[in-house]
Amino acid sequence: MTDIINWGIVGPGKIAHKFAQDLATLPNARLHAVASRDHARADAFARQYGAPFAYGSYEAMLECPDLDVVYIASPHSSHYEHTLLFLEKGIPVLCEKPFAMNGQQVKAMIAAARSSNTFLMEALWTRFLPTTAQMLRLISGDMIGKVYTVKADFGFQAPFDPESRLYDPALGGGALLDIGIYPVFLALFILGRPDQIKAIAHLGTTGVDEETGILFHYQDGRMAHLHASIRARTKTEAFIYGEKGVIHLHTRWHEPTNMSLLHADGRMEYFPFQWNNNGYAYEAEEVMHCLKYDLKESPLWPLASSLELTEVLDTIRQEIGLKYAWDEY
Repeated sequence: MTDIINWGIVGPGKIAHKFAQDLATLPNARLHAVASRDHARADAFARQYGAPFAYGSYEAMLECPDLDVVYIASPHSSHYEHTLLFLEKGIPVLCEKPFAMNGQQVKAMIAAARSSNTFLMEALWTRFLPTTAQMLRLISGDMIGKVYTVKADFGFQAPFDPESRLYDPALGGGALLDIGIYPVFLALFILGRPDQIKAIAHLGTTGVDEETGILFHYQDGRMAHLHASIRARTKTEAFIYGEKGVIHLHTRWHEPTNMSLLHADGRMEYFPFQWNNNGYAYEAEEVMHCLKYDLKESPLWPLASSLELTEVLDTIRQEIGLKYAWDEY
């Protein structure tokens, strides 16, 4: 593999545009190919970002010359299928979150990656942001003492369209998998897997959750309070409460933003960050680091963490009565 990593993008939608823009900021990355079921759409995307190859099917991109890794940005419901397609060809995959529709699919994806000895990672971009790294340094440095509680929300008002990916159950619609995954990730990342999960939701006319509230409880008394909504705009902030202080991830906390630390004596310490990209460059850099050193999964966000996150999302869906066509329960 050369010093320049050739990327392919599967599904040239809104998030793919942001990812392509961030690849252009990285000296060792190049957008090499784009695939869509709409060839004209793939052509337009490729021309916009200077990719030499555009394909009118995902299968056609399997034969793309000099392709090093693909970023899968198709709808939730297609992540499993598209990931397996490229893994079986031995092509490394960065798959957008949620990794798949349920834990069984994630297990199959992990098995395929290991069987083909091919790199695989979930594109949970928040894990790789500098704010997340700073948050970890503060916690590990005992700046807030023992963590008692995580509180996080994410909500926006999405226009109702029963055929859109946010509302259509056939596309994996609902607040939980689209944005609720972020608060759930944060609680798991900081506190670990809870001993008890409670959740309630408002299920809309299409059957998906339009708003979900989640509580995690741990035997030692720690808790998480989590909230996601596609019917109301929320402040989209996160707080980590400890015995000696509070970490505040400012709005919108899951993407490039700033943070502060409230000390027990009332002092406020502010941590500003300078951002020169959309925030997706950091996960791309992690993938390219892993490829350079022939790692098959990321030590920062290993496949076991993606499986655990998906299984917790499965449990929450069972709690709120949200079942998709792919589920066995």
